[in-house]
Amino acid sequence: MESILIDGVEYVPKSQQAEMENDMPYVIVRTYSAGVFAGYLKDRKKDEATLINARRLWYWDGAASLSQLSKDGVSKPENCKFPCEVERVLLLGVVEILNVTQKAKKSISGVKIWEK
Repeated sequence: MESILIDGVEYVPKSQQAEMENDMPYVIVRTYSAGVFAGYLKDRKKDEATLINARRLWYWDGAASLSQLSKDGVSKPENCKFPCEVERVLLLGVVEILNVTQKAKKSISGVKIWEK
């Protein structure tokens, strides 16, 4: 089953969402000033979120928006800049949390670690 459009909002069926880890969903989080991260959502309180096994999505190519990235992943992983995964990160100023499909998670995980 493909995504569903209700009142202009696209919903991804649970069957397409990335597998959970210890009841934590895999998500993309956009913050006000710290950037964008992908990881397992351990906790959320107001505009704070704690992610486990998270990667900062510093630069992506092959997805027009975070919405597309959360659904399809990236089509140009060789151009993306995703640093190494961190065990835990507390994000402040959260403005958006997107559920990630299994396809997109595989794509994000497949991006080579960017380092200098």
